[in-house]
Amino acid sequence: MTRGTLRTGPALVAACLALAATAGCGIRPTNVPVDAGPAPSRASCDTAMETGAGTATGTVVADATEVYLVCGTRVEPVPRPVDVTAAGTDRVALATALLTELQNDPGEEEQAAGFTSAVPLDLAVTGPVGDDPATVLRLSERPSDLPAFALAQIICTFAQVEQLGNGHAVVLGGPADSPDPRPQTYPCSAAMRHSPESAPSVGRSL
Repeated sequence: MTRGTLRTGPALVAACLALAATAGCGIRPTNVPVDAGPAPSRASCDTAMETGAGTATGTVVADATEVYLVCGTRVEPVPRPVDVTAAGTDRVALATALLTELQNDPGEEEQAAGFTSAVPLDLAVTGPVGDDPATVLRLSERPSDLPAFALAQIICTFAQVEQLGNGHAVVLGGPADSPDPRPQTYPCSAAMRHSPESAPSVGRSL
């Protein structure tokens, strides 16, 4: 074997390796989809969290209260110009005003931050009927029939208003003539806010 042969052997092997790498090492591409997990969310959920603190641009919101909107996989509070003292003792008027805020499309800045709302546009709220406790608010649909995220929004928005809830829970029922119309207490917990799909199961009998 000559010296020239010794030099040519390694060079030939290196060339073959380079050619194999260029050709994808002989591995054929697959058409089977690969589950790489959910795409990363671009929602920032940035908003003023304290009532009256301001909007995303820092504009002060006078006489504001918080309503809960959907952002990604949870519900978060945003300030809205609803004066909870203006309704006085009219709980239904106040609940209706807050429900309307939940039904309205989020503003441009809220949408840019990733906020949406799942509350149906045709949903309405009324007060207690018959032997209901005075704390009851009745929705035009049974709470268990609502989209879970919509129910979570309503629970947390109503619960934190003194005239409607007790700071952490609210008593909700469906139409008085619906199957099993008995109202239940629905708490707005941190766990539920971060897992709104659990909202229909958090109700507790009075």
